[in-house]
Amino acid sequence: MYIAQQLRKENIAEYLLYMWQVEDIVRAYGCSLTRIRKEYIDRFDYTDEQKEEMTDWYGDLVRMMNQEGCREQGHLQINRIVMQQLTELNARLLDSTKFPFYTSEYYKVLPYIVELRKKRAGNEEEPEIETCFNALYGVMMLKLQKKDISPDTQHAIKEITTYIGMLNDYYFKDKAGELEL
Repeated sequence: MYIAQQLRKENIAEYLLYMWQVEDIVRAYGCSLTRIRKEYIDRFDYTDEQKEEMTDWYGDLVRMMNQEGCREQGHLQINRIVMQQLTELNARLLDSTKFPFYTSEYYKVLPYIVELRKKRAGNEEEPEIETCFNALYGVMMLKLQKKDISPDTQHAIKEITTYIGMLNDYYFKDKAGELEL
């Protein structure tokens, strides 16, 4: 909760990846708030008040996951909205002639997006930005599992990270009203 609040203000890309991880944590505990509290929240060095706030936050997430039908897979509406905002901003940036470096980075990343879509059959209609996030999240999970990542994948992720980093910066400029398309 505290990390999510901070990331939402500072880095929307990291926020979204973090929230996807939180969704997976909730699933790992069977969407059981009791288990989340006993087996997860109680491990942290928080005050009782902070633990209650965390329990309430996770309780809200469990409720939303149940209501939105994403107990097993998929993403919460709050996260899908962020993805939609990033997808729409990406399209606006690419449509503008004012961001040649962003457009250039897009064309560097596009072959990786096409390749990733081929590997994930059935996701051809997935927005390009979501494909990038799925790649970043997948590599993040591989690293957490201490699995090897091929040099080709590392290179692709480096390019995707640069691209998403640029989008992240433009997102905050757009939110501040400082982005003129």
